[in-house]
Amino acid sequence: MTVFATLQDWLAHLETAHPVGIDMGLARIGRVKAALGLQFDCPVITVGGTNGKGSTCAILEAILLRAGYHVGCHTSPHLLEFNERARVDGRNATDDELLPHFEAIEAARLSLPEPVSLTYFEFTTLAIMRLFASRQLDAVILEVGLGGRLDAVNIIDADCAVITSVDLDHQHYLGDTREQIGREKAGIFRPGKPAIVGDPLPPSSVVEHAEAIGADLWLFNRDFHYEGHAGSERQQWSYRGRTLKRAALAYPALRGANQLLNTAAALAALEALREHLPVSAQDIRLGLANVELPGRFQVLPGKPAIVLDVAHNPHAAAVLAQNLGNMGYFPYTYAVFGAMADKDIAGVLARLKGEVDHWCVTELPTSRAASAVDIEQTLVALGVSRGDPDAPSDASIRQFANPQLAYQDALSRACENDRIVVFGSFYTVAGVLAYRKMQHH
Repeated sequence: MTVFATLQDWLAHLETAHPVGIDMGLARIGRVKAALGLQFDCPVITVGGTNGKGSTCAILEAILLRAGYHVGCHTSPHLLEFNERARVDGRNATDDELLPHFEAIEAARLSLPEPVSLTYFEFTTLAIMRLFASRQLDAVILEVGLGGRLDAVNIIDADCAVITSVDLDHQHYLGDTREQIGREKAGIFRPGKPAIVGDPLPPSSVVEHAEAIGADLWLFNRDFHYEGHAGSERQQWSYRGRTLKRAALAYPALRGANQLLNTAAALAALEALREHLPVSAQDIRLGLANVELPGRFQVLPGKPAIVLDVAHNPHAAAVLAQNLGNMGYFPYTYAVFGAMADKDIAGVLARLKGEVDHWCVTELPTSRAASAVDIEQTLVALGVSRGDPDAPSDASIRQFANPQLAYQDALSRACENDRIVVFGSFYTVAGVLAYRKMQHH
């Protein structure tokens, strides 16, 4: 059996070990799970959906931590370091905490009569689950990687499943209609268990599947909803569920128009689990006040204004455009943008072209990325002006080899009252965050 000395060596090995990037099906991982005897003795919440998964996980984690529970939270992908995927009691697990669990997964995989290979996501998800199972936790939150039905996270029978939104993304794997995608996402529901749907207009496939298996379906606007109280300075809002009302709540520390939807879904999950995981109104207030999630409409302090957002499909881009529109007036907006080639890039850019004057489009450090040339062509096809490289104009497009160079260019041109929006793939945001971290050390 191969044993690697460092987490970095393990991860480098896993990136090449299983040739298929995403191999749908739970048979292989199910065999390894059985060999490990992996199970949880505490409530497990799974969170799926197209957008809003990470925010919803962060909100659940923050509230449960404030209530004094020991919480494990697995999200993906990561921005700066793998350890962000495995949080125990609000902090990232260390390499030393993770290593024995990587070894255990490898041993279990090889112990089978016919050893199976695991994808990077399957292997690391099992290792993180085993870490959580070893820790006497009170609650475990697992973010679904892709889809739901065949995702590695779905080997666990969750006590509560949340679907945040259903939109087109990863059509290559999940189908190209909301109905098909909804059916895949609804695969995380379980008979007799709460199934929370935060999407205000869910595809009928989600509702039909929940009813077919006898899940306890909670629909937004039927079983739970929120009311904003506009007009009051520093607004408040209230949540109303089947049996609970939570009034006079402050807005979550995560910025953006869709965060009340994510928060309402999280509060519905906690209401459904309240016999096992009771939380008080004060726990909710403090949790919402302290929730943090890098790269989700994250506005950095200082001038020019810098916004980081991992929006990489049209639905997320529309929300980002709305959030940018709500920020007030900036003479010029510079965008640093890079994305994966399989995304609906034209759909993303169409929703943001009205908010951006100067485009700094970039290559990304992965073979799956769209080229800067292709992104520029897409912008031009949408009617965005390339600008004049010699004379300052109100619009421009420039290409860069990596996000750091694109960001440096935007910084060099932006005045202090302007803003810079870094968005698209996790790689785009991660590249800029890594560069900023370097500058500050």
